[in-house]
Amino acid sequence: MRQSATEGSPVLAQGADTATSAEHLPFGKCVVLHLLPGALVTAAFALLVPVGSRFGVPAFAVFLVLGVVLLVPLELGYLLWQAWKRTGTLRIATVVSYRERIPSWQYVLLPVPLLLWMLLIFLLLSPTVETPIIERFFSWVPQDYHLQSFATHMEDYNRPLLISSAVLMLIFGGIIGPVVEELYFRGYLLPRMSRCGSWAPLLHTVLFSFYHFFTPWQNPARILGLTPLYYVVWWKRNIYIGILVHCAGNTLGMGALLLVVLLG
Repeated sequence: MRQSATEGSPVLAQGADTATSAEHLPFGKCVVLHLLPGALVTAAFALLVPVGSRFGVPAFAVFLVLGVVLLVPLELGYLLWQAWKRTGTLRIATVVSYRERIPSWQYVLLPVPLLLWMLLIFLLLSPTVETPIIERFFSWVPQDYHLQSFATHMEDYNRPLLISSAVLMLIFGGIIGPVVEELYFRGYLLPRMSRCGSWAPLLHTVLFSFYHFFTPWQNPARILGLTPLYYVVWWKRNIYIGILVHCAGNTLGMGALLLVVLLG
């Protein structure tokens, strides 16, 4: 029998895996908990991007600030609240599941092909699917709301601001944000969709994709690229696989953004 993992993260350093005892969430509540954080951040993003533009702040820097002051506090705060309700402590480990141990070699064998698949899907679908979706359905979205829009007119922005924002985006978007999202989505929500059976990871991936309201044109790539990953997390009952792949993929993406800034 596999034992519960109690190592791998300071946040999850204590507490048994609750994967087998996590309560099932009603469907409506499950949908709300998946989508609400993204909806709130997107609403704030839509309001603040024009303000940022007037002061020479690019959209990705606005999103960075919202991630720090709104998205992470919402998701991490919900987990802390649930832990307090359950145990009277702030131990997130008491409400985060899917922490079962796996052999060390599987942390290499499993994440590497999953990461390569995800990157391949995003690279292939970006020019062939994403661009036509934007042109056909989202041409009404102002260019300033695209996170990468700064790249076409970097001369309009303060260079030290661009560089510092890109560095912070690498740290937050590459590590902090993905870890919190994995705890919230794969550690808390996915285990509580158990009544959906083998459909749970697919439904979860779709909801997680739609949670990114600010880039809906990327949903086909997200669903195709992430579904195998979240089936593996569900199969192995191990969120650390998701954390590794999510952090690695985002770090590569944020690293590319930083490179564009430095070379621009």
